[in-house]
Amino acid sequence: MRLRLLSLLMTFSALAHAEIQTQEIPYTAADGTRMIGYYAYDDAIEGARPGIVVVHEWWGLNDYSKRRARDLAELGYSALAIDMYGEGKNTEHPKDAMGFMEAALANADAAKGRFNAGLELLKAQPQTDASRLGAIGYCFGGKVVLDMARQGVPLDGVVSFHGALATATRAAPGSVKARVLVEHGSEDSMVSEDDIGALATEMVKAGADFQFVSLPGAKHGFSNPNADAHAGHGLDLGYDKQADERSWADMQRFFETTFASKRL
Repeated sequence: MRLRLLSLLMTFSALAHAEIQTQEIPYTAADGTRMIGYYAYDDAIEGARPGIVVVHEWWGLNDYSKRRARDLAELGYSALAIDMYGEGKNTEHPKDAMGFMEAALANADAAKGRFNAGLELLKAQPQTDASRLGAIGYCFGGKVVLDMARQGVPLDGVVSFHGALATATRAAPGSVKARVLVEHGSEDSMVSEDDIGALATEMVKAGADFQFVSLPGAKHGFSNPNADAHAGHGLDLGYDKQADERSWADMQRFFETTFASKRL
């Protein structure tokens, strides 16, 4: 009886400690900038699992991008919200956000180096299956993950949520190795119809495995519950619960299919 009770207590203790684990991990980009990553995984899962990089909105590495890393961990992924600005900085002010974003995108090689530094950090985690890797991004981050796909960064799939679509350097034929999913709000005033058309043409010419989803009635920032508050700065933003949930479900199916194919 005592052995059975002890066994039950040990089982209960293990279950009690099985939860989403998180930690901030400092790292350094190729340009010498000190970065801060936010890592999340489910310790109830044994062994390595696919890894997904999360790239923040133009506000920087804030609570929203960290929450998305936890959400991915709950789905069974090894997830790292990376830092594209340095020192983990973030802001609530559009003027500061614009300055941070412009500085991060001023040099395409430096931006790629910062992304790759985060990707390498994710790969180094013992919970990550480095043979199965993806990335998601929001707003500014959506552009970043699309640019990484354009440049042939070794990822299996990327998902852009209300991301900027325009680029100075289009993908060359055969350069896009990752599957690409774009979740776009039909009422996103920050992305033009020309941008949408140019992206579709670019992906076709590049021979990419590309999906574009237009979410009816959704504005820029549709996935972030804080978008309505940010709209108070005079920005055309808005949270859309239906679009948020649909796009997240689309992402789940996308990665399930993408990573399942790696086992074949």
